[in-house]
Amino acid sequence: MVSMAQRVRSPAVAGRFYPDDPVELRRSIDRCFRDARRPAGEMALTGLISPHAGYVYSGPVAASAFGALSVEAGYELVILLGPSHFVPFRGLALSGARAFDTPLGSVPVDRAATERAIGLPHVHLRPEAHEPEHSLEVQLPFLQTRLEDFRILPILVGDAAPAQVAVVLEALWGTEATLLVVSSDLSHYLPYDAARRTDADTCRAIEALDAGSLDERRACGWKAVAGLLLLARERGLRPVRLDCRNSGDTGGSRHSVVGYAAFAFSEATAGRQTVT
Repeated sequence: MVSMAQRVRSPAVAGRFYPDDPVELRRSIDRCFRDARRPAGEMALTGLISPHAGYVYSGPVAASAFGALSVEAGYELVILLGPSHFVPFRGLALSGARAFDTPLGSVPVDRAATERAIGLPHVHLRPEAHEPEHSLEVQLPFLQTRLEDFRILPILVGDAAPAQVAVVLEALWGTEATLLVVSSDLSHYLPYDAARRTDADTCRAIEALDAGSLDERRACGWKAVAGLLLLARERGLRPVRLDCRNSGDTGGSRHSVVGYAAFAFSEATAGRQTVT
């Protein structure tokens, strides 16, 4: 049994990646949604890919992902999956915390889902990996503004094969009340035009569910994304590209940029949706 006791994971990047004042944070998220791309129609979503940089850079693209969510969908559990940027480890890492705090309040960690996860192959308890990590944290305020009552299962991906990630997701990602959010940026520090070409290729690979085309040059969270693609192919899920921009489009220099994309995953039988 995982000991979750009273430990709450405090924000690591509030005041840096996004405002630490709740009023200003809500205003920042509202601005992101104003700059987001809108899907033309409703989708029965099972998963999202969203970026994880500072909101001034990736926020509008993240808002394109989370803007596709509907409160009426009734999501109760959100599985958060993203890369570990600071602490190396093998496998996948749970936090052991009972909740994750943000300036907008506390988000509870699902105890039952944590217990299921810790019994899976390659999954370990590593709170030290979660403490400094931003890839999952920056998704939470967006979720808090879109969903009314939900729990999370935060998982960091270390040195793990995409197939190992897919096995874990298959075991955890079960009901219509479960949403998967995979956190990843795309290319890093390429000139603007080169980044656009590289990121366009990566987006086409995601649309084709081509997990084998992904690597660390295309996306920092490529192992998590590739695991999602393997499972999506197995389950017959369809990815819809909602947005693809880079930091040169949203607020930074075009000399050296970071790429961002937003994708929604839904049942392949759902009607085709486009983005306006």
